[in-house]
Amino acid sequence: MRQILASLSASALLALAPLAEADAERSELGELQLTEVAGGLEHPWAVAFLPKGQGSLITERPGRLRWLNEQGQLSAPLGGVPAVYARGQGGLLDVVLSPDFATDRLVYLSYAEADAEGEQAGTAVGYGRLKEDISGLESFQVIFRQQPKLSQGIHFGSRLAFDRQGQLFVTLGENNQRATAQELDKLQGKLVRLLPGGGVPPDNPFIGREGVRPEIWSYGHRNPQGLALNPWSGELWLHEHGPRGGDEINIPRQGLNYGWPLATHGVNYSFLPIPEAEGEQVAGTEAPHHVWEKSPAISGMAFYSAERFPTWQNSLFIGALADQSLIRLRLDGDQVVHEERLLKGKDWRIRDVRQGPDGYLYLLTDAADGKLIRLGLIK
Repeated sequence: MRQILASLSASALLALAPLAEADAERSELGELQLTEVAGGLEHPWAVAFLPKGQGSLITERPGRLRWLNEQGQLSAPLGGVPAVYARGQGGLLDVVLSPDFATDRLVYLSYAEADAEGEQAGTAVGYGRLKEDISGLESFQVIFRQQPKLSQGIHFGSRLAFDRQGQLFVTLGENNQRATAQELDKLQGKLVRLLPGGGVPPDNPFIGREGVRPEIWSYGHRNPQGLALNPWSGELWLHEHGPRGGDEINIPRQGLNYGWPLATHGVNYSFLPIPEAEGEQVAGTEAPHHVWEKSPAISGMAFYSAERFPTWQNSLFIGALADQSLIRLRLDGDQVVHEERLLKGKDWRIRDVRQGPDGYLYLLTDAADGKLIRLGLIK
C-alpha cells in the first residue's frame, strides 16, 4: 500500500513520493504506518536530527557520516570525520548534537579507534563543528579515549547522551574482556560522565580515589548499546547486551556496580556458565531494572513523549537485532508493566531508534543495504 504522509510540506512530498515505500501492519494500539525515508546505507548505526528544515545526520559503521536532507536526498560522505577501526562491531558509531548546537554547531561522534599497532581498539569520542553548508566537520578534536585498548572487534558500547545539566555520558563495552568490567583502573564495562569539552566533572563519584579512573559514573556493564534520558524523571536509562540470555535495562546511578560478570541472567554462547558468575543476584551489585531471560540483542532506545500519537506516550521503544523486532515497553512511572513486539515479519535488525521532531519514530536497520524507516500510527 502506497501512502503519503500528510505532515510533509508540498515540496517534500514531491521529492519523497518516488522514494518512500509505505506499508502497514497491526499493533495493539492500531495500524502501523511504515515509510522508507532513505535506503542504500551501509550498516547505519545512529541518526541525529538537525534543527527544523535541515534534515538529519546518519553514521555508517565503515566510517562515513551522511547528511539526509528534508527532500529525502542522501549526501556523499561528509568530510572531517576521524579514521575508524572498522572491524567486526567497530567503526563509526553514535552521533549526537551539542545541547547548544544552535550557537556552537558542534556534532559529537563516538567510534572505534585503533591502537598504535592497529591491532586492538577502544571507544573514542570527539566533536567537530558542522559547516554551514553541511559539507563536513571542521576542527574535529578527540575529547575521550577508552584506556587501555583491548578490543579485537567487539563490545565497544558507544552510545552518547547529554543530561539536563549538559554533561556528556558515554557507554563503554568491556571489549569482551569480562573481568575488566569490575576493575576500576580501566575504562572497560563502564558508563562515564564528562564535561562537554572532555574534562571530568568535580562531583563524579570516584574523584580523588587512588587507582580509580575519575571519569567513571557506574561500572559492571557488559556491552551497553542503548542510552536515553527519561523525559519525565530526568534520569538516564541504559540497556546492555547479556551473553546468551540476560539482556538488561538499568537506571545507572553514581558509583554503583551493575554486576557483570559476577551477576548475570545469561550463560556463555557455548551454553556453559560464565566462569566468574556467582548467580543472578550478588551482594554489592545492583539487580537489573528489567531483564530478558532470552536475549533479543537490544540496540538503540527512545522514550516516546510527543503529542502526535497519544497512545504511545509513556512508552519506551527499543530496537532488537537478533529478534528482528521493535520492542515497545509500556511504563507506569519507572516500572515496565507491559511488552509488545512490533515488526516481527520484516526481517529487520533494528540498530537505532529515535523520536523525531515531527513526533514520528525513526528506525535504522543494520544491513549492507540499511534503511531509515519512519514509523507512525494510522489514526
